[in-house]
Amino acid sequence: MKNWLFLAVAIVSEVAATSALKASDGFSRLWPSLLVVAGYAVAFYFLSLTLRAIPVGVAYAVWSGLGIVLVTAVAWLAYGQKLDAPALLGTGLIVAGVLVMNLFSRSTAQ
Repeated sequence: MKNWLFLAVAIVSEVAATSALKASDGFSRLWPSLLVVAGYAVAFYFLSLTLRAIPVGVAYAVWSGLGIVLVTAVAWLAYGQKLDAPALLGTGLIVAGVLVMNLFSRSTAQ
């Protein structure tokens, strides 16, 4: 369970860093730029801890899939990005893929 918590920290840190990229305005604003660098450093550190127990393919699929969904949500909430039906469908398919992998695949067990 601890390894899944590490993965959650990695995901949240990566989402924060990716979301701050827009606010950094091409790394021309100090505080958002520092958040980007710190967020990615924390994300990769915790991802590396996760990989001690969770297979890299599984960890990366969950990390990238949930990261996409969460960054899309932040873009919608914080930056007013419009999401049409295909965008929502695609996001739903990503969530479904992560769920199928974790609920039904034997490759996720350690």
